[in-house]
Amino acid sequence: MTTAEQSGARRDRRFFGQPLLLSTLFGVELWERFSFYGMQGILLIYLYYSTAQGGLGISEATATGIVGAYGGLVYLSTIVGTWLADRVLGAERTLFYAAFVVMLGHIALSVLPGLLGVGVGLVLIALGSGGVKGNATALVGTLYAPGDERRDAGFSLFYLGINLGGLVGPLLTAWLADVGGFHVGFGVAAVGMGLGLIQYSIFRKGLPDASHEVPSPLTVSERTRMIVLAAAAVVVIVVLALTGVLSAGTLDLAVIVVTVAATIGYFALLLTSPKVSRVERRRVLAFIPLWIASAAFWSLYQQQFTVITIYSDQRLDRNLFGWEFPVGWVQSINPVFIVVLSGVFAALWTRLGDRQPATPVKFGLGAAIMGVAFLLFLPLSGGGPNSVALLPFVGILLVFTVAELMISPVGLSVSTKLAPQAYRAQMVGLFFLSVALGSVLSGTLAGFYSEDSESAYFGVLGAVAIVVGLLVMVSTPLLRRLMEGVK
Repeated sequence: MTTAEQSGARRDRRFFGQPLLLSTLFGVELWERFSFYGMQGILLIYLYYSTAQGGLGISEATATGIVGAYGGLVYLSTIVGTWLADRVLGAERTLFYAAFVVMLGHIALSVLPGLLGVGVGLVLIALGSGGVKGNATALVGTLYAPGDERRDAGFSLFYLGINLGGLVGPLLTAWLADVGGFHVGFGVAAVGMGLGLIQYSIFRKGLPDASHEVPSPLTVSERTRMIVLAAAAVVVIVVLALTGVLSAGTLDLAVIVVTVAATIGYFALLLTSPKVSRVERRRVLAFIPLWIASAAFWSLYQQQFTVITIYSDQRLDRNLFGWEFPVGWVQSINPVFIVVLSGVFAALWTRLGDRQPATPVKFGLGAAIMGVAFLLFLPLSGGGPNSVALLPFVGILLVFTVAELMISPVGLSVSTKLAPQAYRAQMVGLFFLSVALGSVLSGTLAGFYSEDSESAYFGVLGAVAIVVGLLVMVSTPLLRRLMEGVK
């Protein structure tokens, strides 16, 4: 950001006290989340419902593994999207092309039959969403000058846009899936992404010069090497799929291995690159325990799309005044709380300013509160089908939301603040790798869930998350020293 742009950004408070261009990124992410959460709200039940119910009749364990692996792949692909931004296209153009790929994926889910549509659609959506997520976040970071205290509040407002889409998407797609079938629900998700593309196309030119930069462009030799590596990776994946090594039942394990390997590789790169200064290297070290806490948090939180969906289908009493609302509507409960509370948290961080809790404390609280949310399922255990009343269930999801607001928007913000200058977008991608690992683990862990094991399942996972959160909070003094002035 140039000096003139920094000065203008500080003066620009036209969007709820934030730069007006935040509204452009707010809008495209809103529609992308509309399509993403709308589709994901009905995906699991589409996979395990019988063919007579319009589904594919896959076993619950395999279905949750597919959903978890898909969720992990979405966030894993942020590495591809952010790498393209840093080395080839720049964040702004990568975001535009990725959003188009997302739309194609939803169209494929809507029009292609059976597992063909699932395979093609989910791969395209995962790759496209990865490009949207990391780069939209990185672009928000370009709107603020260094030291601008509005940054965390701006990310909280941006997070509000994400959850407005997450609120409306499942309501509409789940209702249409009930009325017209699953493919109609998938179709409206494609329409939503199309609207987001139109909105972004109109306003994208006003973004700062930094949004169009390619921070570390590929040399000619590097470009050739990357083309060869990409082609080899495609060949390996095809061979593994054709030989049965990579199947629906092993997909989650494959995503876990790739995510862990990518994480180790990226941390090694950031800690050894000559483009990273001593101060930047210390900040990367401080990011490691935050990354671990984030992965632990998301491994529980993302079970909204696995265990909590099954729980809502089989254990939750969804009867409202004689009408049973769709299972997918449960996915809109959390976004309602986000819409209400994200503004409260943004105002809180703004009002506290320098007195707000340090980032490691926020991360630790997020993980610990998420653990508490799981423990709250214990009094409801063992009641049988449709035995859980809606009100206590909604109360537990409120605790989910408080935990999310402590860690998710703050994680997006701190990844831009701790990022080495040469790897801005890729540092955001590294944060999303923690979400990738948590997401795929949410599907793998779901394989251990059953009505008979509810108490042990929720109790053990809740206790582990609380311990992780406490460890991060205890390490706050050390982490603040490593962060070298970043709050």
